[in-house]
Amino acid sequence: MKITEIRLTRMVLPLDPPFNAAWDPEPRRQFPATLVEVFTDEGVTGVGSGDTMDGFDAYRDLFIGTDPLQILNQVRRIETINFHGGRYWPLEAALWDIIGKVAGLPVSVLFGGARDRLPAYASSGELKSPEARAESALAARELGFRAMKIRIARNALAEGVEAVRCTREAVGPDFDLMVDLNQMWRMSGDIDAALPLARVQQVAAELVDLGVLWLEEPLPQVDVAGAQRVRAQTGIQIAGGEMVRSLPEIMALIEQDAFDIYQPDVALAVGMHRARQVAESANLRHRAFTPHTWSNGLGLLANLHVAAGVDAGPYLEFPFDPPGWTPERRDFFMEPLMIDAQGDLVVPSAPGLGVTIDREAVACYTV
Repeated sequence: MKITEIRLTRMVLPLDPPFNAAWDPEPRRQFPATLVEVFTDEGVTGVGSGDTMDGFDAYRDLFIGTDPLQILNQVRRIETINFHGGRYWPLEAALWDIIGKVAGLPVSVLFGGARDRLPAYASSGELKSPEARAESALAARELGFRAMKIRIARNALAEGVEAVRCTREAVGPDFDLMVDLNQMWRMSGDIDAALPLARVQQVAAELVDLGVLWLEEPLPQVDVAGAQRVRAQTGIQIAGGEMVRSLPEIMALIEQDAFDIYQPDVALAVGMHRARQVAESANLRHRAFTPHTWSNGLGLLANLHVAAGVDAGPYLEFPFDPPGWTPERRDFFMEPLMIDAQGDLVVPSAPGLGVTIDREAVACYTV
């Protein structure tokens, strides 16, 4: 089998109302996505998405004529491009879609087949008042979610902690809460200083009293010693690693025991094959793997297959913060993904990734 064509379809969904992301000082007024389609000489086609794939056209010929089933060689090709260009992991997802279809199995089975569903937590993204955040948690619980992650802006810590406090009072002790400080990476143009370690320690101590399950990305990636001190002094679990650039980088963090929960996104960070290696290494050290999933529905689906295959946990991230961020908005070019009544995200049983592309939406939003 040979790859005959790689087609990129770039789309933009206008956002009305705009999405006021906690990690981005400028409200998003549009949401870009790129659909990757890989065609073969045997008529099997794979799809992937999750990043914009900007600049990939210069490297397309590296893959034409190669065997999509030789996945390790394909991963190595993508890694050689990472140094010079972007991280083109949506291409790997499309290749796994082909492999699953050829094998007649869901991709999760090829990654170990440990689970056919995972409990999902509602991952909020917007800054909301304490009262509004508490109301959103109650609404999420009504839908079946058993946990929520609340993002705190580093320039509004008091308001953020108060939002966690109000939410805990609203949902009680039997609903897990996580908190994300988003300090390991930056949006383009964000050059403000990170929070000092002493302030992070104070916030972590307050969050422990509120029963927070984990504190995510409390410090810049280089401050491993600081993250370890926060954990040692407060007892809170530390999560991070969602946007690491390479396997050696995340493996170094594991070797240093930087975190309790490792979160590399298979569509944005290290890819699917390498994420399995991360999960296995973390598990051997009695640490958890549960990937970041904030891209779109196909990126979420790729992460789900890997996470279910390797028995990730305790939850899978599910981007969800209505009315600003809904499954329909996030998955606008495909059949939207949603949890079931028990709060689980079920792995599609169809061969490959099991995605259904909405071709009318693709045609409508293509730019």
